[in-house]
Amino acid sequence: MPTTHHLFWWNLENLFDEENSTSRTEKLQRVIKGELSGWTPQVLDKKLDQLVSVMRRFNSDKGPDIMGVCEVENKAVLDKLVLKLNAATSRVYHVLHHDSRDERGIDVAFFFDSTKYTRQGELYSLEVMRRNATRDIVQVQLKTAAGNTLVLLGNHWPSRSGGQYESEPYRMMVGEVLGYFVQRIHEVNPSGAHIVAMGDFNDQPFDRSLTQYANSTHVLKQVENARSIDYLYNLMASKIDGKTGTYVFGSEVSILDQFLISKDIAVNTSRSKFSVQSPASILIFPGMVKGEYNTPVKFGRPSEPSTHNLNGYSDHLPIGLQLTEK
Repeated sequence: MPTTHHLFWWNLENLFDEENSTSRTEKLQRVIKGELSGWTPQVLDKKLDQLVSVMRRFNSDKGPDIMGVCEVENKAVLDKLVLKLNAATSRVYHVLHHDSRDERGIDVAFFFDSTKYTRQGELYSLEVMRRNATRDIVQVQLKTAAGNTLVLLGNHWPSRSGGQYESEPYRMMVGEVLGYFVQRIHEVNPSGAHIVAMGDFNDQPFDRSLTQYANSTHVLKQVENARSIDYLYNLMASKIDGKTGTYVFGSEVSILDQFLISKDIAVNTSRSKFSVQSPASILIFPGMVKGEYNTPVKFGRPSEPSTHNLNGYSDHLPIGLQLTEK
């Protein structure tokens, strides 16, 4: 009988540990001290409760099977989040986190239902070399109960700070790294590789960093007919309608958070173990958006009272994907 796997991704908007956390290095404490002002245990607890109130509703109120996240400071704060989610869903989640060299200390991580999957091999951090430190691409492999492997690639590409086009070369560079490692995964697994790249790419599906450098496309026939198996099929391009995105800046509605899948998932081949059960989705629950552009209601930072909202969630909306295992 086919098994359904429910995967989700969410940029959690500056999920720092509490202001005086002992899990933070002295250097990082100095660098982000201003951002941490007022980030008390009580404020952190409220932020975690807000996030869990959404995550617990994923998958028809069963919670996620696999969850990718970014803008988290450390494993300690993720453990606090997962402890609350375990209680809310009666699941037992396991955290996979890697400390990157990002100058603000925000990282990419995964957690998964440890009763449904086992970790296979090591967590790989695919380092991106640039003048200023940035987030790595995080690669993990999870084996299902049926013995098949999902390769997950978590991304948080450089921001558009300083201007979209001025900062674009940095995202092109990370896109090239992603494309290279997809190629390497296929070389190591010549019999087939089921890859899901997910993340906040800080570019839209049709931008060059994703199409030309990460080798992704929204045209399924292009993936199906290509000689190379390294094309990634972008599941979020079809969601562009100008009305709802995963991130809103002013009146600009963008889909920055995306799922990219490998050919062995996108196209039914003799090697395919997984397929897409239903279209990827942008998830909105009551209270998560406001205004005519469906702007995400963000939690903000207590150090900036004008943006801080204890009843907020994140400045991004989560996305979801269902895969069927044959």
